[in-house]
Amino acid sequence: MADGTAFPPVLGDEVEHYWLVQRMAKATGVDLVQAMDAGLLTQEDWASIVTRCRGCQWTEGCGDWLDQPIDDTRPFPQPCVNRKRLARIGDRLAEL
Repeated sequence: MADGTAFPPVLGDEVEHYWLVQRMAKATGVDLVQAMDAGLLTQEDWASIVTRCRGCQWTEGCGDWLDQPIDDTRPFPQPCVNRKRLARIGDRLAEL
């Protein structure tokens, strides 16, 4: 806006983005249940990841990327706003 104020970002549907994050983790080989069990991921961390996903502008591309039939895990797509955070969790799990 011209007066310097901005509207808060519109967030996507919680359930849709919950599942997008779940699918992204699975597609890239990050075991979120193991991360929770190992203390590498808290409920607050999880909520933050889903909320960040809800604000992402790449939702349609993400869904298309996740729908590609690939039998093996794959690297995170560059546009994913959670790629670095989820990759760190995956790296820490690999060290266990």
